[in-house]
Amino acid sequence: MKHTEDTDKQTELMEENEETEDLSEVEEEYHAIVNNSHSRINSTFLKKRRAKKSVACTQCGTSFSRKYNLERHMRIHTGEKPHICDQCGKSFTEKLYLKKHMRIHTGEKPFTCEKCGKSFTQNIYLRQHMRIHTGEKPYPCNKCVKSFTNSSNLKSHMKIHTGEKPFMCDQCEKRFSHKHNLEHHLTLHTGVKPFMCDQCGKSFTEKLYLKRHMKIHTGEKSYACDQCEKSFTGSAYLKIHTRIHTGEKPFMCEQCEKRFSIKTRLQLHMRIHTGEKPYACDQCGKRFTIKPSLEIHMRIHTGEKPFMCEQCEKRFSIKKNLKYHMRIHTGEKPYACDQCGKTFFWPSNLKKHLTIHTKEKLYSCSECGKSFSLLQSLHQHEKIHTGVREYMCFKCDKTFISASSLKQHEKIHTGKKPYVHAVTRDSVS
Repeated sequence: MKHTEDTDKQTELMEENEETEDLSEVEEEYHAIVNNSHSRINSTFLKKRRAKKSVACTQCGTSFSRKYNLERHMRIHTGEKPHICDQCGKSFTEKLYLKKHMRIHTGEKPFTCEKCGKSFTQNIYLRQHMRIHTGEKPYPCNKCVKSFTNSSNLKSHMKIHTGEKPFMCDQCEKRFSHKHNLEHHLTLHTGVKPFMCDQCGKSFTEKLYLKRHMKIHTGEKSYACDQCEKSFTGSAYLKIHTRIHTGEKPFMCEQCEKRFSIKTRLQLHMRIHTGEKPYACDQCGKRFTIKPSLEIHMRIHTGEKPFMCEQCEKRFSIKKNLKYHMRIHTGEKPYACDQCGKTFFWPSNLKKHLTIHTKEKLYSCSECGKSFSLLQSLHQHEKIHTGVREYMCFKCDKTFISASSLKQHEKIHTGKKPYVHAVTRDSVS
């Protein structure tokens, strides 16, 4: 191995000497002609320069001064890669590229960022990384105002405008603009998750996702907000967070022009217009626009109430309801009516109260024409017509239209009698 390296160094020195000799010959010839006429100087010198570029590529016509450079160039056309990695078998056209590649196996990262300490195998990667800190984005899109830190990201972005999707899944024929998106999609068919966390055993379809996940265990948050000093595990999370400070909402609904800071929120919002509810309850058939809503709904059927009040040990199925409940103990009533000053524990109670002042009933039942001041009240009423009874008693399996009706019923089993009923004529024999 050492002998090979010495031979390569000698070859490089010989090549440098040949280049120096070539230049010296041209310079001597040039200076020898200086005493002749101006026109003769130019023509003779240019002829000599052209004569040196006598070796041309038969494929593309590019000329070279030396045969060695032509031979290296020809590898572009022939696909020859004579320099092979003895670790993984990957081949390269140039020895320099192999040398850089070997750093993947050795773990050598000689180029370190002075800002955050992150290291890289190549200087070009460090230069690209530095743009995260400087904010430099020298590659602008000529179709929109978006700019990028490197040319490959711009190239990928351009496919949005062109609509190009050259990569197709051979299982379902779905097409993708990027190869890595296709590779990720294929895991849906195969179910393969080859990258596993050695801390908790969780598996991932891509190495990048595992790398991000590992930061949960290490606690690493290398991306800090310069406005509030909040830190994040990834640059994408920081970018989304900064929109809180800037107020930027780049994603707009074409139906109602409502804007969003995150694309996924726009996608979820669009289901309001399309009426799409892809998540269905297998107990009662009720459908939901998002999965978390279905998961919360399922607690009605399972009776699960994971959130407990530390003051009175009352339990709730939703964290928000526990938060509202705590105001009973604290006495906090943050929702005030701007008409009469009355305060409330919950925003829904304030909303109901405001109908006293407005006396508006905007929501009408399509079955019987009855009107309601609140949309929630209309939905509750419509269950009378549909017969949907999604609230079930786990003691006797009896079902109810509303949660309040179920709650009232459950007092039969508990023996709880919070209300003293007035004596009526029907109750007197």
